Amino acid sequence: MRGLRASASVFAITLSLALLPTTAVPAAVTAAPPAEPEPASLMTISVPDRAAFDRLVAQGADLTERVRPQPDGSIQVDAVLTPSQLVALQPLGVTRADPAAPAPPQQKGAAQADQIVIERAVWFKSRDGYFLSVEATSSAGGTAALTATWRGSHGSGGTVAMVPYVDAGAYLGHQFTTPAPADRRPQWVTVASAGGGSTQARVREWPDGERPDRTAPGYQKDFITQYMPPDQVNERVRALAKRYPHLAEIMALPYKTNGYRRHAQAQFGTVVVTSLAYGSEGGNDVSVELVDPGAPGRALQVGVRGKSVTVSLATGSTGQLTSTAAQVVAALNAGAGTLLKATPYRDDPGTGVVAAAARTPLTDFLKAPASVSRKPATVLALRVGTKRNGSRTGVIAYSQEHAREWVTPLVTLEAAERLLRNYQRDPATRRLLNRTEIFIVPTVNPDGANYSFYDFNLQRKNMVNRCPAAQADPALRNTWGVDINRNYASGSLFDGYFGASVNCQSGVYAGPSEHSEAESGNVIWLAKTFRNVKFALNVHSYGGYFMWPPGAYKFDGRVTLPRPTPSEEAYFLRSARTIEQAIAAERGTVTWPQQTGPVTDVLYSAAGNSADELWYDYGVFGWDFEVGNDLWDPATKTWQPVGFQPPFEEGHKEAMEFASGLISLIGVAADYRGTPEQ
Repeated sequence: MRGLRASASVFAITLSLALLPTTAVPAAVTAAPPAEPEPASLMTISVPDRAAFDRLVAQGADLTERVRPQPDGSIQVDAVLTPSQLVALQPLGVTRADPAAPAPPQQKGAAQADQIVIERAVWFKSRDGYFLSVEATSSAGGTAALTATWRGSHGSGGTVAMVPYVDAGAYLGHQFTTPAPADRRPQWVTVASAGGGSTQARVREWPDGERPDRTAPGYQKDFITQYMPPDQVNERVRALAKRYPHLAEIMALPYKTNGYRRHAQAQFGTVVVTSLAYGSEGGNDVSVELVDPGAPGRALQVGVRGKSVTVSLATGSTGQLTSTAAQVVAALNAGAGTLLKATPYRDDPGTGVVAAAARTPLTDFLKAPASVSRKPATVLALRVGTKRNGSRTGVIAYSQEHAREWVTPLVTLEAAERLLRNYQRDPATRRLLNRTEIFIVPTVNPDGANYSFYDFNLQRKNMVNRCPAAQADPALRNTWGVDINRNYASGSLFDGYFGASVNCQSGVYAGPSEHSEAESGNVIWLAKTFRNVKFALNVHSYGGYFMWPPGAYKFDGRVTLPRPTPSEEAYFLRSARTIEQAIAAERGTVTWPQQTGPVTDVLYSAAGNSADELWYDYGVFGWDFEVGNDLWDPATKTWQPVGFQPPFEEGHKEAMEFASGLISLIGVAADYRGTPEQ
């Protein structure tokens, strides 16, 4: 099934929206830009066509992984935007979409005779009933207009429009926008083209993998009661290691993160002042006052007493203030440079006259309680197994590379709880712990996670600010950081691969170099140190995907990283179906077939992701979950997104089912004998 299910990579590069040009400041007027970021929210937008979508990406919109091309050629995608960013996109035809609206009519393709091949036609039964998914190719390529007509027992049936995928100029096939509801189990499907081509196939069951191991009476699960910030996650991990010392131990990973900390700042018109020390290390004690001396002919002066900085502004012959922003910046850096650094506001020329301002304390703007440490963080791993000596097949389970994905640590924690608490009572669990060695990292990115919990819930990246001074004002603080899952070393941006950015404000900013961040270094350290590791699962949200390498390509010619061999790819898929079977067994959630496969086939190109480095550099079978499958709304007969932080009732259910999937993966590892054929 490779090469079919690709939502074009240009659709889903996650970027921060480019700043609008700033307005020039009149020479005698002081601008006062806001210090608070404009509120952002998660919304579904509609883009009229693929060309407009390309322009949208070029302007830098922060798009999520949930991309839904429509039959009329338009595209719906979930995006993180502020109100002004949404308004700025209107010239592209971007509107806020109604996900519950009926699908638009299908575009008609070129009328030409074509050959149709049904690549996959499957049905699945979820908690909401029967659904059909079909993927096909036409010899006419992306211009073909295909429809799928199915029939089942008792005269049941229906017709569904198919949508083409053309990714980086390559036609990859047609499929449904989303799986289509069926009142009974579909049995046969016919795919027909407006160009005259037609073929049919029997509909098979999905995922149809191996059933989960039967658990013993008294098997315990459901240990998660709330969303947890990093401190609570670490507390649970330590408690498990203490309670089960014969089965688990704590590992402190070697690279400390930046810490939940920022430099303190204040803004005076178009002058931005930033402390040299972090706010928690003295920067929050610095204050600045801009004084009108109240007399004519005074020179600009800066005085420092302790951590209090006073700027006496220059005046003209009549006593009017004359100090420009550029002059104040220079004076502050010369006179108070041991405490702070002054910079112009973004690209402001500094010609505006600065007004007097009362004493203002600098602040790091961080809102977490004092109990949340501001120091560099140690990332913890829980090492689980009866033989923790490298003699068993190793598995790495890691989550929350992206800070806003609150469900993901719950998945790994719930799996850890089940493994340890059921070892004595459940033979299937004993088999797993006797035959594998498991490294569980619930929170790869603790700094960003704290920022997401306490400051900006849609934070994706870590808290390392690598932006230049021109992008350092407080109103931009929610755009800083490095995307950890673009900071790895195989198929990276620095190797020429597509799907990451050099823009420090981009949601997919790759950092200044491969492995520039402690967070990515810790994940790879595990694979490099413990060469018995053969399997890894990176838990993300949301959208309901299950993916594996290759995860990146070079845009020109759409040249992907090398595909696994046919036997390896078959092993990836066979294992995926088994794992997805375990997920579905929990509450009937089925991961869609069109969202199961190599990353470049089912999602987009993600240069520098962790699964690629694990696979290509260390030979580790690396998978990615995107937990949080769409929920079926029977009233509107549409699939609805769940978001990064659904109400905990839903987040809890997602944690339960994907913990079952993770345990199933450990079962796959327990059966591994060194070759994919086995």
